[in-house]
Amino acid sequence: MLSSVALRAHLLGARLAGTVATPREESLRRYRLFAARDPRVLIGIDPEGDWGQRELLGLMADRCGVSADPRRISGHDVIDPGRTLAALDAFAERLAAAVRCRAHVLLGTGHPHRLLGFYVALADALSAAGCTVLTPAQGRCVDITTRFGLRTHHLAYVRGVALVRAPGTERPGGEPGAHTHSPLPVRTALAAAAEAGGPLPGLVIGDHGWVCGAGQLGFEAIGLADTDDPAPFVGEAEGSVSVVVPLDDGVRSDYYRPLTRYVLNRACLSQ
Repeated sequence: MLSSVALRAHLLGARLAGTVATPREESLRRYRLFAARDPRVLIGIDPEGDWGQRELLGLMADRCGVSADPRRISGHDVIDPGRTLAALDAFAERLAAAVRCRAHVLLGTGHPHRLLGFYVALADALSAAGCTVLTPAQGRCVDITTRFGLRTHHLAYVRGVALVRAPGTERPGGEPGAHTHSPLPVRTALAAAAEAGGPLPGLVIGDHGWVCGAGQLGFEAIGLADTDDPAPFVGEAEGSVSVVVPLDDGVRSDYYRPLTRYVLNRACLSQ
């Protein structure tokens, strides 16, 4: 069993928390864009409150542990590992609750290069415990605006975890999936499930647009987020997202394995 003390040491050693690689300049830039209601940064959240830059900085200081000083405009962001551990505990509690009621679960990621393994392990454990892992809209086209213009992607599932792939990457050895913040994939999946007469998920697990888009539509959603993504934390503050775990979402994929073991053990889902 991985203790909280050992996991805290891992979070700091792998730079999942503590001083992380996320540039302070990038976080502040995205807070400004969110305050301006830029849809690229809202990623599916429709804020109820007036979230100016100062309010967002205060929120991220509270939820993540970043510096609340607006005069600090350079360097790297800092995530308090204690906040990460507390959020992982809350995350595990929601997994355990989903198992108790045999909930239907939808998992999806916009960060497949880094986080796919984390979600696959959750999907396997939830399925083994009696939850139904949903895979609606397999192969459906999703048009996503990128920096290169509008691009058509396809919704795919890898061992129960949804992601999108750009055309030409479905071949063996191709990319595991595209990086995206868009809420359109989860909206597509949920719409397809509804059109088919259900079932609909009792819990959505993911990141970026997956957690924000689902939460905004009224589905219980939990996920992971970095300091330069304020939308999930605003959703959590306003009640549309249940749990957000603050961590660096861009480190090596194997660095997330101890988090998987910790969460599954806390949820009594260790296999």
